[in-house]
Amino acid sequence: MKELPIHIQLQPESGRTLYEQIYESIRDEIRSGHLLRNEKLPSARFLAEYLQISRTTVDMAYGQLAAEGYVEARPRRGYFVSAFEELYALDMPSRGEKPAPSDSAGKLSVRYDFSPNAIDMRFFPYATWKKITRNILVDANSRMFSLGEPQGDLQLRTTICRYLHGSRGVNCEPEQIIVGAGNDYLLLLLEKILGRHVHVAMENPTYARAYRIFRSCGYPVSLVPVDENGMQTEALRRTGAQIAYVMPSHQYPTGVAMPIGRRMELLRWASEKPERYLIEDDYDSEFRYRGKPLPSLQASDADGRVVYIGTFSKAIAPAIRISYMVLPYPLLARYRETCGFYSSTVSRIDQTILNEFIRDGYFERYLNKMRKRYREKHDLLLSELRPFEHDFGISGSSAGLHVILTDRRGRTEDELARLAASEDVKVYRMGDFRMKEGTGGAPDSGEPVGQTKEQAMLILGYGGLTVEEIREGAGRLAKAWKVGGGGFRNGYR
Repeated sequence: MKELPIHIQLQPESGRTLYEQIYESIRDEIRSGHLLRNEKLPSARFLAEYLQISRTTVDMAYGQLAAEGYVEARPRRGYFVSAFEELYALDMPSRGEKPAPSDSAGKLSVRYDFSPNAIDMRFFPYATWKKITRNILVDANSRMFSLGEPQGDLQLRTTICRYLHGSRGVNCEPEQIIVGAGNDYLLLLLEKILGRHVHVAMENPTYARAYRIFRSCGYPVSLVPVDENGMQTEALRRTGAQIAYVMPSHQYPTGVAMPIGRRMELLRWASEKPERYLIEDDYDSEFRYRGKPLPSLQASDADGRVVYIGTFSKAIAPAIRISYMVLPYPLLARYRETCGFYSSTVSRIDQTILNEFIRDGYFERYLNKMRKRYREKHDLLLSELRPFEHDFGISGSSAGLHVILTDRRGRTEDELARLAASEDVKVYRMGDFRMKEGTGGAPDSGEPVGQTKEQAMLILGYGGLTVEEIREGAGRLAKAWKVGGGGFRNGYR
């Protein structure tokens, strides 16, 4: 057998899966420059035979590399190293010195609501949550009811720090974490840290609530188009912005996963001038259905230019209004100077409950269960949408809790939403997430900005629907939109 052009040494006793070891070996070869741009990787079959392992294992490793943008698949030719520019400071250990969208179809309630924000609460471990709460209150003392530390209890921040490093690759210390009651509070707090009148750039379409918060703070906001790799870096440069707000692991609402090359471009942009920062909103990174979750942008940040924001509302429950922000050390020093006197907005009781829920393994078990449930719904919805493929492009299905339908028949988003509503189904327009500069956050009122009528896009969320509702709702959409020339599906005609 010919010699392998890359160095891979599997260690079955390491405790890491074989596909992770292959993925990490090839990734490191690319980072170090041993594999050059456009260089062809060994075929999956050859590599599997060489390593004496299953081809499925190799396919999973290659799939993860492709998802992160290290390699690209070329039809009938194989996998090639992506042609991005040199990786920016990827291996530098230092991190700096320490110091609701509206709905155009109307407000009436509908039977089948494909909301991208809904989650399934039927499997929440209520008994476990009650048990933890009861035990905490039994042992509670006056200290439990005191105000607590402004940044949040140290025990919870330590637990969050360990969780983020293990699950998202975030590099931080507990002292860099600020716990707050929801992302809204953290963004408002960030305005005090960054200062007034800071120029912010945001992806478009984007998370409309964050856009409105920035506008309410008096920030000038520039809107940067999103392509298949995320925020367009050259367009970002033209804005003159100091801050870029991005969602690299799963852009909301387009579902785009930002590859490593584009991430490095953004980090390079941030490093070019003082006081440039990236705000990474990692709102639903826990739910990915192909390979393991993508590492955070912060994990590749060597200069301390990324502010990382996450929440437990999506992964646990909307009522768990506990979010967290990881500040790079220069901004942490500024926080302590200008905002250190702000009281914590989360009660110590809630912080203690969440800390034990994560620390004792209940959160990980719950996540695993929900990944399985959401994966079942994800696969079912894609199966039900198969007859739609002639009339719609389907995208954004590798992660999160929604998919995107792009119309091929020249209909508008309003028209498609009205037709769906006539069958008691609610879908969501992409236009409701496209902002117009200078409007204070008002969504586009007609065709999507920068889109033609032939490219009307709709968002279908499945997290809050049952299996039966997904089947029934898809059947009604087939009828409403005359899929396949009339929509003969599930008894509807």
